[in-house]
Amino acid sequence: MSSPTIGVFALQGDVREHLRVLADLGVHAIGVRRPVELNACDGLIVPGGESTTMAKLARTFDLLEPLQKRIRAGMPTFGTCAGMIMLADRIEDGALGQETLGGLDITVRRNAFGRQVASFEGVLDVKGLDAPVHAVFIRAPWVEQAGDQVEVLARVGDGPAAGRIVAVRQGPLMATSFHPEVDSDSRIHRLFVDLVRTA
Repeated sequence: MSSPTIGVFALQGDVREHLRVLADLGVHAIGVRRPVELNACDGLIVPGGESTTMAKLARTFDLLEPLQKRIRAGMPTFGTCAGMIMLADRIEDGALGQETLGGLDITVRRNAFGRQVASFEGVLDVKGLDAPVHAVFIRAPWVEQAGDQVEVLARVGDGPAAGRIVAVRQGPLMATSFHPEVDSDSRIHRLFVDLVRTA
């Protein structure tokens, strides 16, 4: 697939930032608010934002089940921060009755690094990239547990959270705890675009 269409879940979150990065990579990108827009997508990004609000809005706009169905059918999907929570099969410290899209055999902990005031930046080695990535963590989750089929792409290297899993891949699904869309480095997005093209 030479020129895929990649959607960005656009009911809440860092939508514009992801659309900008995809456009800079020469990818046709669209905001997804309705099932008809989802149907046009070869892949999807679920951005950072507020995971409980995203799930509620997805249900309100009749998008939750179509998203779950496409993900189960193998649509490449990339979640960042809240998007990681949305793709997780299990949540620690989730809101009562919180729904997810699922697909990733992981347990995530919401706000694992702390609240907004505990946001931080760091440097990560990411599997598949030849140089470290500057990572921005904002009220970020981390992966408490990953299933046998989940490939760990990055862990925090130092500090009190050293060793915590912050990037994963399982088949056509990817997720990061951090926000690659807020930086000028587009390599994480390029990994996902390559994943979409080879799906």
